[in-house]
Amino acid sequence: MQGNAKVLDALDKLLTGELTAADQYFAHSRMLANWGYQRLYERIAHEREEELEHADRLLRRILFLEGTPDVGKRGKLAIGRDVPDMFKNDLAYELSVVKALKDAIALCEQERDYETRALLRQLLADTEEDHTHWLEQQLTLIAAMGLPNYLQSAAGGIGGAS
Repeated sequence: MQGNAKVLDALDKLLTGELTAADQYFAHSRMLANWGYQRLYERIAHEREEELEHADRLLRRILFLEGTPDVGKRGKLAIGRDVPDMFKNDLAYELSVVKALKDAIALCEQERDYETRALLRQLLADTEEDHTHWLEQQLTLIAAMGLPNYLQSAAGGIGGAS
């Protein structure tokens, strides 16, 4: 089924965003594992997997609409130097994804592509209710508990073992 060129362009940009987020989460998860923060490593590794699932869904939709997905393009990564920096960078990126998804949903509505709109609404709910919300919670916990207490709880046991 031949898709609308504007919708395909928006989907390709969203695909780039999901793959970029996955790369950023990949780097952050491995840094957290190296520092011994097992619980944070597990959560951020999980976020990476969800970003790849989102990318897969976008890629499949692009192919269904007879587009050619660009899986080689990435945005600029913002790798944090410490845990709060990582969370702030990840949150900023997720908020930019939320905006891009809302813009693409509006475009799909305008172009009367209701199936793509439904897919993007699912991705938006996941991004807002899971990724963004969790990052905001962690930054709130760091502010409330103090960084040393937060990091102690994030280690997951002696030597990072859970």
